[in-house]
Amino acid sequence: MKELFSLKLKFKHPRLTFFVVVLLAFLTVGLTGYSLNQNARYQIKENRVALSDAQIKQNLDTKLITTRQDAQKSATATYKAAAESNQYTLTNPYVKVNPYGSSPLSALVTFKSSTAEKVTYTVVGKTSKTSITNTVKGGYTKTHQVPIVGLYADYNNTVKITATTKDGTTHTKTLKLKTGALPKYIKNATITTKNVNKSKMAIGKNKLTIINRTTKQPFAIDADGAVRWYDTNYSQHTIEQWSNGHIMILSKKNQSSNVYNDLIETDYLGRVYKEYGFANKTSSSDGGTETTVIHHDLVELPNHNFLATVSDGSKYKEDTLIEVSHKTGKIVKVIDLKKILPKSMWANFKKGSDGKIDWLHNNAVDYDKADHSIVLSSRNQDLILKLDYQTGHIKWLYSGKKKSSWPKAYRKYVLTPTKGTIVPGGQHGLYLLNNNGQGSANSENFILYDNNIDVTNGNKKTSGKYSQAVAYHVDTKKMTITSTWSYGKSLGKANFTSVIGYAEKQSNGNVLIDFGYKNGGQQSNIIEVTKSGQQVFNATMKNASSKAYAYRAYRVPFYSSAYTFDATK
Repeated sequence: MKELFSLKLKFKHPRLTFFVVVLLAFLTVGLTGYSLNQNARYQIKENRVALSDAQIKQNLDTKLITTRQDAQKSATATYKAAAESNQYTLTNPYVKVNPYGSSPLSALVTFKSSTAEKVTYTVVGKTSKTSITNTVKGGYTKTHQVPIVGLYADYNNTVKITATTKDGTTHTKTLKLKTGALPKYIKNATITTKNVNKSKMAIGKNKLTIINRTTKQPFAIDADGAVRWYDTNYSQHTIEQWSNGHIMILSKKNQSSNVYNDLIETDYLGRVYKEYGFANKTSSSDGGTETTVIHHDLVELPNHNFLATVSDGSKYKEDTLIEVSHKTGKIVKVIDLKKILPKSMWANFKKGSDGKIDWLHNNAVDYDKADHSIVLSSRNQDLILKLDYQTGHIKWLYSGKKKSSWPKAYRKYVLTPTKGTIVPGGQHGLYLLNNNGQGSANSENFILYDNNIDVTNGNKKTSGKYSQAVAYHVDTKKMTITSTWSYGKSLGKANFTSVIGYAEKQSNGNVLIDFGYKNGGQQSNIIEVTKSGQQVFNATMKNASSKAYAYRAYRVPFYSSAYTFDATK
């Protein structure tokens, strides 16, 4: 304005002055609109808010740390020496139970052979179909480092190691590995099972069910409900298996702390490969108290960076995503949903008891390899949506919110439900099916856990009556959405969960469903069903201690074929 005023004084003719001022104002507005259109993340001008990407990066203060790796240096040196020594053979191997001190139901066995051999081991199960069998990656070698997982607690486990030469000759060694008792927060979380049909379960030769808890130690159970793995590190919400067979656990250094700001890349033996530290010291009404940054989900990107759901350090929470470099530990991308969704959704949303505004509560993210997009789940808007990852441009939206009630600029993105399509309410755990990068971006399938609670835009008629797993199909050419499968309605209010939960499709077509907050959190009920709705596994966890519910349940291999253990590196 100062420049316009100065310009005006230089003209002697008022009409000419008026014309110039109007022209400049028009050009200013036009250029502003052009700038906004060039950045699809700022689709609506009114959606710009105070925090810049730089401010968010500063608030979250991500970095690589080496606390746990440093603590493991002595153990790593010991196992490296054992692997390089010629004194250990299959007849007399080096054996260490709980090699890194944080995974008591694992062991490391090391030996050398005079000829090149391939190694397989089996932890013998107590009943049929509960044995865990793995082949050590690396093919035929003379140096063998065997990472053993799947031991029973407080038990003298039988482990059979088989070494096979290229001509088919085999040598077998049977070990007895004694383990200690379970810690109280796992032992007291009693597991009971029913309706178990192991021949129809998706368990293969080495799969267990991970109980990803809201707090305390995470653990995994077999088809009998017996604990076969746990980590002594407390975790919250996040256990994800990476493409290299490692797992990402959100943890903390001090068990007495309420803050979980250490993200650990580890394995089932407890070896730590990388640590990311977060320090969200906000400057808002909480007086700068450090809070947990990552809150619900993270996913590995094709470049091996991770994308996480976070709070940005402002008075708003759980409405931002960050991409963190696996090389530097620094944030390389920020997506603030306040800059994408209508201001009417967040501007007047009420504060919670913590003084924060939880208008979105983004609780899931998945990356679509087919079109380089992300799908998100917003509990507090009963909304699922898809965004172009590079630009942040909306691809589609779906909720119980009528298309006509969306601002005009958004209506073209709203999917039209076909007849009978389920409206999600307070949903969790959305992820894409068949996400191998070879599918069509015009035809998408995903699954989620529908809590079926009307938070803002859910189904008011059915809200609170049941919870369910739901599979959907999206046709992006027709901009329609169809629910193609569901399970849970027949269980009624007994399995209604107002919060948390997960649904995971298995390789054989079964679906594993975590009714994590059953009976107001007194139970977590994990059910595996066939496509026709037949239960083949039903496990209930009780007495889990305060807030230590089953946030999610995963059926995963212990360990994956991509996993390699090498103490010499």
